[in-house]
Amino acid sequence: MALVGDAYEYIDKKFYDLTVPTVDLELLFDKCRWSEGPVWFNDGGFLVWSDIPNNRLLRWVPDVGVSVFRNPSNYINGNTRDREGRLVSCSHGARAVLRTEPDGTITTLAQSYKGKRLNSPNDVVVKSDGTIWFTDPDYGIMSDYEGYKSEMEQDGCYVYRLDPATGDLDVVADDFGKPNGLAFSPDESILYIADSGRSHDPEWPSHIRMFDVRAKNKLKNGRVFADIDTGLPDGFRLDADGNVWTSAGPRINVYNRGGTLLGRIKAPQMVSNLTFGGPRRNRLFFTCTHEVYSVFVGASGAQRP
Repeated sequence: MALVGDAYEYIDKKFYDLTVPTVDLELLFDKCRWSEGPVWFNDGGFLVWSDIPNNRLLRWVPDVGVSVFRNPSNYINGNTRDREGRLVSCSHGARAVLRTEPDGTITTLAQSYKGKRLNSPNDVVVKSDGTIWFTDPDYGIMSDYEGYKSEMEQDGCYVYRLDPATGDLDVVADDFGKPNGLAFSPDESILYIADSGRSHDPEWPSHIRMFDVRAKNKLKNGRVFADIDTGLPDGFRLDADGNVWTSAGPRINVYNRGGTLLGRIKAPQMVSNLTFGGPRRNRLFFTCTHEVYSVFVGASGAQRP
């Protein structure tokens, strides 16, 4: 297991409390084409992530190593787990949000809106009430590299809320260039959503916005939380204190709840996504281009379950 030293950039002294300065990055795997969507299974003690262009999901087990979790995966990108611990995934190939049942069968939760196919669901989170929130940019249909090249049927790239109990699917945000990662604050009063539109147009945003979550799960008062200074805000997570840990080019930027940049974790390649895991949720796992790393930190993750 390779180690990478000199990984931290401290901008605010408070960042020392969020890291373990004597700990290096640990390389877990280095044979992906584009790694994404890490999700930790605490009940099983393993990590699952997507290798999108290779059309597979991989699994890492401590002291055992890496094996194939699903192949083919139908070009799955983002992953999370629902309140029952089932895997919920965004499939570029199916242009759908999928759920893996306990017996391994796959249920399609959402694949169209108002009679038209979704673009290519990208990232997903589950709220404590069981509703599923996901972003739907067109990255997966722009070429045959991470899905199947196709025309958009929707009028834009939206953020959706799905009630799996009723099947109701609603647009909760419709003014993004390319909505990408998303995560709730620990108390679920705020939803953060990344816009990575600058990936294909220099005039589009590269920032994370925040919205107040009001009654009936309506989003209000959208405003910019942080402009990403390098790279794109692809995937991100919050820790238990509400700090935001986000991809930012070849690094992870960490912001406090007020949007102040506290510090960075430097990575060897472009960071795509991350998650907290381990028995104490104090091990940060992150995917970057061809590789997957982990590092123990001084914070613990807030995402559930």
